[in-house]
Amino acid sequence: MRSSSSPSQRRSAAVLSSRLTTLHERLYNSLKLGQFFRCDDSRGQKWASADIETQKVVIRSIDAFLDYVSSERMSNHQLVKDSINDMAGALESVLEFKNESVLRLASDLAAKMVRVLPSSLLEPHVTYLVDNLLPLLSSQQLSVSVSSATALNCIFANLSRKREKEIWEILEGRDSVNIVIENVKDSCIEDKFIEYYEEMTSLLSQILWRWPPSRFSAWNDSKLWDFLGDLLLKPISSLKAAVLHVYSSLALCGYGAKKLLSNGKIILEVMVDCMNISESYSIQMEGFRLAQCLMVSEQGCAEVMKLCGKPLVNAIVNGMRFKWLTSEKLSKDQMSLVLEACHMAQITRWIGNHHTYFWKARVDTALLDILLAHLGITRQSLHHASLKEQIGVLEGGRRDSVLSSLIPYVWDILAGLLVNMTEDLCRTMHELTLELNILITCACLAFMESNLVVCQISRSTISDTDGRESSSRAVLQMVYSPCKHIASQARIILSEVLKFFGKDNIDYLLGILRSTTHKNTHLLPSNFQVVISLITLACYTSLPTFEKRIIELHGMGTLLAFLKGWFNNPTYVKRSNLEPHLNHPLTERICCRQCIGDWDGEDMQLVFCLWGLAQLIHNSATRGDATGIKSELGESKIFKELEDVCSNNRYSPASRWYAAFTLSHFGLYGFPSKLGKRIWKTFKENELTDLEIIFANQCSLHAHEVILSARCPQLLHQREEHLISCSSVGQKSREVRLSSRVDYKSLHKLMEYVYSGYIQAGADVRTLKVLVKHCNLQPLLHLLNQKSPRWGSPVPTFDLSSALGLAGYNSS
Repeated sequence: MRSSSSPSQRRSAAVLSSRLTTLHERLYNSLKLGQFFRCDDSRGQKWASADIETQKVVIRSIDAFLDYVSSERMSNHQLVKDSINDMAGALESVLEFKNESVLRLASDLAAKMVRVLPSSLLEPHVTYLVDNLLPLLSSQQLSVSVSSATALNCIFANLSRKREKEIWEILEGRDSVNIVIENVKDSCIEDKFIEYYEEMTSLLSQILWRWPPSRFSAWNDSKLWDFLGDLLLKPISSLKAAVLHVYSSLALCGYGAKKLLSNGKIILEVMVDCMNISESYSIQMEGFRLAQCLMVSEQGCAEVMKLCGKPLVNAIVNGMRFKWLTSEKLSKDQMSLVLEACHMAQITRWIGNHHTYFWKARVDTALLDILLAHLGITRQSLHHASLKEQIGVLEGGRRDSVLSSLIPYVWDILAGLLVNMTEDLCRTMHELTLELNILITCACLAFMESNLVVCQISRSTISDTDGRESSSRAVLQMVYSPCKHIASQARIILSEVLKFFGKDNIDYLLGILRSTTHKNTHLLPSNFQVVISLITLACYTSLPTFEKRIIELHGMGTLLAFLKGWFNNPTYVKRSNLEPHLNHPLTERICCRQCIGDWDGEDMQLVFCLWGLAQLIHNSATRGDATGIKSELGESKIFKELEDVCSNNRYSPASRWYAAFTLSHFGLYGFPSKLGKRIWKTFKENELTDLEIIFANQCSLHAHEVILSARCPQLLHQREEHLISCSSVGQKSREVRLSSRVDYKSLHKLMEYVYSGYIQAGADVRTLKVLVKHCNLQPLLHLLNQKSPRWGSPVPTFDLSSALGLAGYNSS
């Protein structure tokens, strides 16, 4: 077979190979001036020579060889691979000799070697190179220190996880962290050239990023903070980027992040300025990285938003925009920036004022630009088109594979925005209606594609699932948004999309759930198929026509059977296993932080099953035909399992809320706890009570003021107090008089909830609601009103800590 390369290309390749061979021969001729001896480790033999001039000749020969390899991009040539052990061994030998006249050449060569040669090929020598380069950081020759820092920077940037432990032992043994810190704050910037500070600061950031134990020495050094602050304000972009990277590494530590935020207004202002599109790529990336590290948790996000919320959100949305791109095709750097901006915008999953900032920054147009660019569709083609016409245009769009990595982020961001939308905010957004409707339509189309993918694949042929779970989840959150307008609009659009495709696949989806109990493991559906099926069915319960069909196909029984099977054999699924875009490297480096997981946790199969089941029950109860459902649930003995879910912290907040929502339709309200049961027993036995609650008819209840002050303080407000008696040990007792509107039965039921966290109520619910509302017990009121759980709502805890200490009940 004739080669596809031209004669000129073959001649050129021959010349290059010839030149490389010549340099290779010179390299080995110089190595012959020394001696080879066998090592005890996997490196084989190693070169050595005590003669300084011989060392210089060898270093120059290696340097010339690497120069040519680098200029002609021949690092994977076989001659290079065959020579790596000898070159690295020779360099190690020279570094070990530590002759001052050779160290500059050797350190420069080390920097070049780790930059030119593939890290995988240098892997066996990394430990020895690091061990020999670290002492040179303290060299009196600044150029030696800089070259050593450069080489170490490159090594650490490409270090494999399996080598981290042994490298840390070397760093710890040589006290290298403190040495680098001292180098960074050594003297005024004018005394040493800028490159020194850039490399030392970069090296410090690399160490802090990879090895959490190193961070204490840095965040606890006040002089280092002062010096970094001075460096940050210097008008040198590369130095600013290095300092921001140090801050990012420190922010991975909870204490470091706290210290950054406590001094942080200036730092955050610089961070936001660096995120703006006028800055260089490296500066922007460091700005985004620092922001991500500071806002890796909901609490961190809230603190940053207090200090610089609006400008930060503006920078994020500007980073997502396509307008500023000068060419149609994204460069690698531009794509990285847009990805970082989209990743940052996922803070919409948390409740807060930043939602208002996102809408004011017109995040809807930024998201729509990404989607339309991905589909190759212009806005003009959608303007003045009916919903049906828009669906046809959007469905016919092409898919740009380059932009496909952005799409899962779009669904997550949009879902966060709409599931946290309030009625008040929605009323101010009339000008966003067109873009928002198109975004919802795109999400519904992607939801339908996910549905079709699940129905067309077998377990062995699952491939392109990226973004499928995100789009399905987004639509579920839209149709059950707490904002009535959003929920209504999403349901209308979803109905139209389903009409457009003309199929619902409900029978197939239920079949997937039934097959989870199959004894043949090869026929079991994948976690992806199960999750998408459950989400899809939960979405369909919001549409009356489809809900009716689910009931006709015995969907209630199928969901109950799946639920029972799940309790017998729980299946936990990390969302990041279904959506790879959620895997972010910084989350693996966090320390000294308590990062709360996703609201639906790893028991998402349980969450979405309960969601669909609860909605079917709720809809039936609303129509007044829940009798059959009650008997079906009773026969399945599922109540005990649901009560266990409500009370057990091992389940996600979402599972616990939907279990409680389900039970609320059968007169069971709240979240039982073991401590609550014990405390309720003291109330029933009238043990050590110190408060008498007197009704208008002079009946009374005895309670514990310390419990009420922690669990229901509103009940004690505006009370009439009188010292009415003293016990034999001098203990005081108080009384509270209630108005005639409060009846004994309702208050006793309220006390049961306050003490135990869980009640059973029947016909007395209506009067109980009034009292609960007055006492501002929002979780109980939510369940009494049988409202769907709000995404992200925390589960109320049986916490008595507020009754202790200066802020709580004074027991003296």
